[in-house]
Amino acid sequence: MQAVANQPLIERYRRFLPVSERTPVITLKEGSTPLIRARRLEHRLEEEAGVRLEVHLKVEGANPTGSFKDRGMTMALSKAVEEGTEGVICASTGNTSASAAAYAAKAGVPCFVVIPDGNIAMGKLAQAVMHGARVLAIRGNFDRALEMVVRISERIGMTLVNSLNPYRIDGQKSAAWEIADDLGDAPDYHFIPVGNAGNITAYWAGYRIYREAGLSRSLPKMMGFQAAGAAPIVEGAPVADPKTIATAIKIGNPASWKKAVAARDESGGVIEKVTDDEILEAYRLLAALEGVFCEPASAASVAGLLKLSRARRLAAGARLACTLTGHGLKDPERAITFAGEPVRLEADFDAVLKEVARP
Repeated sequence: MQAVANQPLIERYRRFLPVSERTPVITLKEGSTPLIRARRLEHRLEEEAGVRLEVHLKVEGANPTGSFKDRGMTMALSKAVEEGTEGVICASTGNTSASAAAYAAKAGVPCFVVIPDGNIAMGKLAQAVMHGARVLAIRGNFDRALEMVVRISERIGMTLVNSLNPYRIDGQKSAAWEIADDLGDAPDYHFIPVGNAGNITAYWAGYRIYREAGLSRSLPKMMGFQAAGAAPIVEGAPVADPKTIATAIKIGNPASWKKAVAARDESGGVIEKVTDDEILEAYRLLAALEGVFCEPASAASVAGLLKLSRARRLAAGARLACTLTGHGLKDPERAITFAGEPVRLEADFDAVLKEVARP
């Protein structure tokens, strides 16, 4: 029997998660995010490539702190509290910090965040500080920040809540279960951004668990996409100085690198790269065609879909799911810079009418 929607994630999928009656469920009612049929995007793809596809958008920006990280964080904090933690710590390019801070606040435990200075969107930083996290900005990249928090967690016994924490991955598997519940089976392809690579790892594990439980019949090809300036898996070597406008996936040495490669290979999928221009095109199209405003890194999944569709590399009639990892309001500065400032006018009826009537 399929799980009941609209419950906290842990309760909805308790049978698949490492929790017991002793586990205090730290929840903000995460999960059960929309899976939206992207019919106007489908039409655009058919016009351009002559291939009809069925496209669904998994809108993870609808989670409580605006990103998919909440799925893993409800598990990480619940287990940390069960184990008697004195505090949690993470490295972050933004979304992890926002989620960790919120769930730590809900749990009533201290939260420490190490970020690469100047490389975090303001919306995400605002969330972390408002939820009461102690935020430390280092002059270095995410990979250096992660090295530090791993060592600190080992030295003083704080709970690490980056995706190296296996409970994070457990929680993130739930998005695959929701997609299979909504569609009645797994999709043919699953498109997903790849940064630290925990999410592609989690989705693949989730799909396999559901098929083994008899709740779905098939498995998707996992189609991962890195930003071209931060594509260590594609290039086959760490990137010392990653560069991309998609800050959430600006990671040069992913923690879940080997597991992501396994997900790609076992599923028969790909991990490829898309340029910042391709990401921004997808970012614009999602908002303009489908009314879905996601942060730039999220749009890497749809940028990959556009790229492969135009190259006619997808099977006609295939059903696709694209994960949109975070809400566009995470990075409002990028949206205003990209889309343009408002037209400024005097408070004059004729002037406003002229603009409204402009062809």
